[in-house]
Amino acid sequence: MAQKVRVRFAPSPTGGLHLGGVRTVLYNYLFAKKNGGDFVLRIEDTDQSRYVAGAEEYIFDCLKWAGLTPDESPLHGGAYGPYRQSERKPMYRQYAEQLVTQGHAYYAFDTPEELEKMRQDFKTEQNPSPQYDHTLRLKMRNSLSLTAEETKQLLAEGARHVIRIKMPENESLSFTDMIRGEVSFDTSLVDDKVLLKADNMPTYHLAVVVDDYLMKITHAFRGEEWLPSAPVHVLCWKYLFGLDQMPQWAHLPLILGPNGKLSKRDGAKYGFPVFAMNWTDPKTNELTEGFREKGFLPEAFINLLALLGWNDGTEKELFSREELIQAFSLERVHSAGARFDYEKAKWFNHEWIKQTDSQSLLPVVKTILEEKGLSTGSDHLLEKVIGLVKDRCTLLPDFYDQSSFFFQRPATIDTDSVKPKWNEAKQLFFAEVIRHFTLSATWDAHEMETNFKEMAAANRIKPGEVLLPFRIMLVGGKFGPHVFDIAALLGKEETIHRIKNALSLFA
Repeated sequence: MAQKVRVRFAPSPTGGLHLGGVRTVLYNYLFAKKNGGDFVLRIEDTDQSRYVAGAEEYIFDCLKWAGLTPDESPLHGGAYGPYRQSERKPMYRQYAEQLVTQGHAYYAFDTPEELEKMRQDFKTEQNPSPQYDHTLRLKMRNSLSLTAEETKQLLAEGARHVIRIKMPENESLSFTDMIRGEVSFDTSLVDDKVLLKADNMPTYHLAVVVDDYLMKITHAFRGEEWLPSAPVHVLCWKYLFGLDQMPQWAHLPLILGPNGKLSKRDGAKYGFPVFAMNWTDPKTNELTEGFREKGFLPEAFINLLALLGWNDGTEKELFSREELIQAFSLERVHSAGARFDYEKAKWFNHEWIKQTDSQSLLPVVKTILEEKGLSTGSDHLLEKVIGLVKDRCTLLPDFYDQSSFFFQRPATIDTDSVKPKWNEAKQLFFAEVIRHFTLSATWDAHEMETNFKEMAAANRIKPGEVLLPFRIMLVGGKFGPHVFDIAALLGKEETIHRIKNALSLFA
């Protein structure tokens, strides 16, 4: 019987959730759902010095907004908890000690001052940043350079120490990446990474292996920036659990900005969001803008993210969540970096706004309008307004500009676009329009348009010469949906009022 697919996303609660992180979540989620598996969210908070209050809650809020709900997490529970590494702390030391016993790791007692001295003493032009590795380990204060008795005494005294992996010399390590194929490393080029810190907290290198094993993770997808650490993780798997237990790995391509890897500085510089939702750094109070607050629909957000590094082999670009689940495969994920294009991102959002039914858009649009001080009246009216203007909206806040005139009279009228060609004939024409509208027993857009154009023809006026003024009378400017649809929704009384008001300005 095949092992059940289990994937995980393991963020550190250190700040906002970058769109690269959300894409990693998305690919994990899609892979799990397509294969009938479980998507696990594990909080990797082993580095307590970098912990940021509120960051964990923010991560869950982002995933909830994007509709990427984990099957197991600190919030949702599960059979393989705890799902915060800080709550799993007691279990890690035994695995680090096991590696020491096997001769694959060692105790290191070096102080921060001794480590800095090493970096200065062995710094050369050829090696400007010396590392704690096979060339220097015996020159440092550790259980490899000390006698067994000295080591035992230091441990008995409770001397502050870490546990480092002992990287073998001149070995070639390989694994098969699901995106990149065969990947090989020379172990001599990798330093002896710390596995267990002095506070008994594991580093990522140990914790990720132990947790993936205990949580029965079958596939691990992460950013390509973790590739250099892969040999350490491969060896931990080999030494602790056997390589046959190791998940299949896929290292995802970078998301590129205008100047290399996309960073939040790019967002600030070029005016586009790089986080899923607004994030305010509690230390600096710096705000980094999010896609949600910018006005993106979550459906558009995950659609554009999916295509940053993947396609289904066709020209298709718009995918629902279900369509993404059905179409997704790692074989179609590119190994090269994917460039983020904000104009293309807005195109996705525009397309999603257009194809989303008005009833579904109503709650968010109502909130946007009410936050701007508009009373939207009945939901029935608002739903009709949304249906009229949504094709003109790229971001959700555009609904205010495109529809506010339905709920409040225009604050200004663009008289400059009308006055140069205004004359008495047009003034008289609109006086006739007012009389006709007043006497009309029905109020229908099609009938209104027919009568309006017939009256224009009878007065030997081209319809185009009076349609623009009519639009400006109703909305204040040269924008908006079909003008007779606007009038139909405004109602007879309000339409007549706006015509009369504008005529006084045009005369």
